Amino acid sequence: MKVIVASKNPVKINSARNGFNQMFPTEAIEIEGISAPSGVSDQPMTNSETLQGAKNRAEFVKKEVPDADFWVGIEGGIEDTSDGMEAFAWVVILSKNQKGQSRTSTFYLPPKVRELVLQGVELGHANDQVFEEHNSKQKGGAVGSLSNGLLGRTEYYEQAVILALIPFVNKKLY
Repeated sequence: MKVIVASKNPVKINSARNGFNQMFPTEAIEIEGISAPSGVSDQPMTNSETLQGAKNRAEFVKKEVPDADFWVGIEGGIEDTSDGMEAFAWVVILSKNQKGQSRTSTFYLPPKVRELVLQGVELGHANDQVFEEHNSKQKGGAVGSLSNGLLGRTEYYEQAVILALIPFVNKKLY
């Protein structure tokens, strides 16, 4: 089974690898990451923009590598609400004739991070400034920093990958 992830980010590649291995435990799975444009802002600021970014990434790599079995787009985003700034990600998985998608759980960002993001700083950079880290978005991300490492970005995305694969392992129902 050949899976193309629409990113070179090791977090996204590993979350896809882990999710596919769990959902298809008897399959030999080859995973490759390819850089793909999201077609949305560097920091998506709404649920719909984040979902669109994941869709765009998956569709881009499907065109670039048409001989794969699955194409995976993962996009992290935020939405400012009356309760605070929510952080989440969307996962979109395409096959030749089917689509699955899922959103991660949501968590709220601290006021200092929110303030930087509203000033135009991308979440990963804002997180690095507040937590004095370097390149956290390719490691534990904001979720890792805020959960004291109990939940890293890879595991956070992995669950959404598994949920987005539901239609592919339950074809008779979808």
